[in-house]
Amino acid sequence: MTSTYIVALDQGTTSSRAIVFDEHGAILFTAQQEFAQIYPADGWVEHNPEEIWQTALAVTKEACDWVKERGSTVAAIGITNQRETTLVWDKNTGEPMYNAIVWQDRRTAKFCRDLKQEYSEQDLQARTGLLLDPYFSATKITWILDNVAGAREKAEQGELLFGTVDSFLIWRLTEGKSFVTDITNASRTNLFNIVKKQWDDDLLALFKVPASMLPKVLDCTADFGTASETLLGQAVPILGVAGDQQAATVGQCCFEPGSIKSTYGTGCFVVVNTGETMVTSNNRLLTTVAYSIKGTTHYAVEGSIFVAGAAVQWMRDNLSIIDNASETQRLAQSINSNQGVYFVPALTGLGAPHWNPDARGAIFGLTRATGPAQLARAALESVVYQTYDLLQAVREDGIAINNLRVDGGMVANDWLNQCLANILNLEVDRPKVLETTALGAAYLAGLQLGLYQSTSELAERWQKDSEFLPAMEETTREQNLQGWRKAVDAVLGMHQASNGLH
Repeated sequence: MTSTYIVALDQGTTSSRAIVFDEHGAILFTAQQEFAQIYPADGWVEHNPEEIWQTALAVTKEACDWVKERGSTVAAIGITNQRETTLVWDKNTGEPMYNAIVWQDRRTAKFCRDLKQEYSEQDLQARTGLLLDPYFSATKITWILDNVAGAREKAEQGELLFGTVDSFLIWRLTEGKSFVTDITNASRTNLFNIVKKQWDDDLLALFKVPASMLPKVLDCTADFGTASETLLGQAVPILGVAGDQQAATVGQCCFEPGSIKSTYGTGCFVVVNTGETMVTSNNRLLTTVAYSIKGTTHYAVEGSIFVAGAAVQWMRDNLSIIDNASETQRLAQSINSNQGVYFVPALTGLGAPHWNPDARGAIFGLTRATGPAQLARAALESVVYQTYDLLQAVREDGIAINNLRVDGGMVANDWLNQCLANILNLEVDRPKVLETTALGAAYLAGLQLGLYQSTSELAERWQKDSEFLPAMEETTREQNLQGWRKAVDAVLGMHQASNGLH
């Protein structure tokens, strides 16, 4: 029997990957290319748009060629992407006006503080489910229009386009024929009304963004255009799109209200499906669109941690403590406690539930005995403690949690999963397919293709690889959490003190 091949293009924060899936959701082939991280100033994070495009195109073509070599064709492409990252380009030439401003970027922190003086954050949250924070796309667009010579004039004349990474890639793959996005990416811009499911004119006026810049918003399952045969060697329909965390929610088959997943990549993102009902958090979590499939929209509550795997990457690339991320498991296991060392990885501010863009990272409890093992363990534990803070906020919003489905590159680390189970005092389940973000994109394309008939059919496919059960004394757990709380309070206190010096 001939297989049906779907290519999932997973354009992430540090690399572009293309994965070939068959109709059973099995991974057959993977191509991946990393690209440069650009840090022009404190708290600024950028990517070269052409490098995003070239790496994404190269891996997608490699995947299509792999299928072609087997005498077949790709039935569909699904795209998933780093969310909130903002690109503005000339609609006539395709030339970017500026580097992509990455979701981690904090340059618009003062702009957000000033806006809060004149606009109700509560009203913004009621419309978008989001907060006034540099994390989201709107203030990044404003910054580009106000700081790049000639940009605002061109935008006002209808000559510029804005897109999150999905829109940019689709526009390029279709050679400018398709200027679209999906509802999950739109819901992360602070310009999209998730109640009315349309761009919000009042918010466009607030952030001074011309409506002519904005892409058409489609369901996650839709006809997004056809990738060019000239580029890929075959014309392939793009049939599924979702932001990375929503795609992982689909890949983890969290289709029932109350189902919850946590993805551990560059950052960490906890998403709880709330069904067709919007739930507004009282604990500074986000309300967002989980997915919209065949016209039915499910919402979610989300907690965002800016630095998870990025903490390990920082130790590898900046401190040279490790050569490979996988070494952290051996180092963490080599000591029987954290020995009082805590790392608060506020390298690009603190996300939920603190939402402090100006906080900066710190390591506490250093002694002469501190070495690579203690630092590696502190980096992994910081991810666990941040997850605990998110789940506490979820619980305080009245949402019950019975177990946690985890995914992303970090959860290949058994020690991390066991630490999560211990500190969260919760069953942690790891699926057989760890690449759930890419799998979710493939599932969405497969649903639109008619390869799958329903989300219920997909839910039956989910398979558990491992489960991790709590195995820590309550006194030890509380002692660890107490140390973490003190460390976070100290970081926030340092931020307040430094503000007082200005």
